[in-house]
Amino acid sequence: MRRAAWIIVMLVLAVTVALAVWAHRAGRGGEGGTIVLRVANWGGPGVDPSLMRIEREIREAFERRHGNVRVQVENIPGAGQYVPKLLMMYVAGNPPDVIMLDASSAAVFIDNDLLVDLAPLIAADASFRLDAYFPNVVDIARRGEALYAIPGDFTPMVMMYNKRLFREAGVPLPRPGWTRQEFLEAARALTVHEPGRPVPTRYGFKFENWMPGWLPWIWAAGGDVLSPDGRHAVGYLDSPQTIETIRFLVDLVRQHRVAPSLSETAAAGVDLFRDGRAAMTLTGHWSLVEYRVDQMDVGVAGIPGDGRHVTVMYEAGAAISRASPHRDLAWDYITYRSSAAVQAKMLATGVAISAHREVARSFAGTEVEDAFLAEVPYARRPWGAAVERYELVEDLGREMIEDILSGGVDVEAAARRTAALVEAELGRP
Repeated sequence: MRRAAWIIVMLVLAVTVALAVWAHRAGRGGEGGTIVLRVANWGGPGVDPSLMRIEREIREAFERRHGNVRVQVENIPGAGQYVPKLLMMYVAGNPPDVIMLDASSAAVFIDNDLLVDLAPLIAADASFRLDAYFPNVVDIARRGEALYAIPGDFTPMVMMYNKRLFREAGVPLPRPGWTRQEFLEAARALTVHEPGRPVPTRYGFKFENWMPGWLPWIWAAGGDVLSPDGRHAVGYLDSPQTIETIRFLVDLVRQHRVAPSLSETAAAGVDLFRDGRAAMTLTGHWSLVEYRVDQMDVGVAGIPGDGRHVTVMYEAGAAISRASPHRDLAWDYITYRSSAAVQAKMLATGVAISAHREVARSFAGTEVEDAFLAEVPYARRPWGAAVERYELVEDLGREMIEDILSGGVDVEAAARRTAALVEAELGRP
């Protein structure tokens, strides 16, 4: 299954003629001369109703500006389904005009020449200012001088903590620049063991076998999972810094018992942090929506490290399909959607940070929001924005952690085996 997306991409390269046919057909427009601008996005029935309402209002306002335009948003529901289903639209010769490009899978679309280089459109549009956006967020979709998406919103990954649990345990709140040892001491003090109970009733940290959740720890230790050019894993995923970090993380579960095992997390059936059964979790800005509903008193801190301040960020940007017959209209829609006024309305839900600096700073002034903004300069793009087949790295990394935690495999042996597997996969045509 991990090679499914790659196989689909290979098929994409063989359907140029089909794309041309579709472009000719789609250019005819809708009924009565109406132009239909198709926009692909993720989401489904579970999307926040208030966010859906705002999206509808924004879409309708754009349509009123043009009169003869209808924006058709095509939401693709299902975790992990967006990229495969969107690629299938390309294979079928029926891609949308605009796609919301997820940073974690951007390379699949950029490196297969499925998107329009927006740099010429930016240069020709005197009303659009690219410098209004956070530069490191803009660079997520760069390839040299070419730019393939305009960023909309994003989040750095941070450590969130339950202030109430810290106060009750008498544990000092995390300070900027805290170390791994300070994190471990806090996690120990926050973990609650009750007599006769085989597992803690409360954990200091909610560990999840999810690479976006443990990659920043590796970076903070000076390690990585791939070489700088993204072509090699041997010497990186199995480097001393990476192995030491993996050992630190798995020992939170198996040695220190301050984090739940994979089976304990599954058996809980709830979000342990949101349920008050874990005091810290590594997550993004999107979680604040639910935490605020629960009236949780949360704080935000950077990823613990020993002298290195770094994290990973995840972003959604808007891109134009090369097959679109409505490029100018699509560009107008993107610049409208990414404008300060529209961004301010969209991000009022608190789901993310606006990539537009003026808008992001307009939400500043609270402890939590200021802490998030403080992390932005230290946020790096995810590997999926640069490496087309990074999904397989995440799959193999997840299997590696399972082997260590559930199968008892030695950390160093697991890292070396996984690095070799990734190296072999990346080397395949």
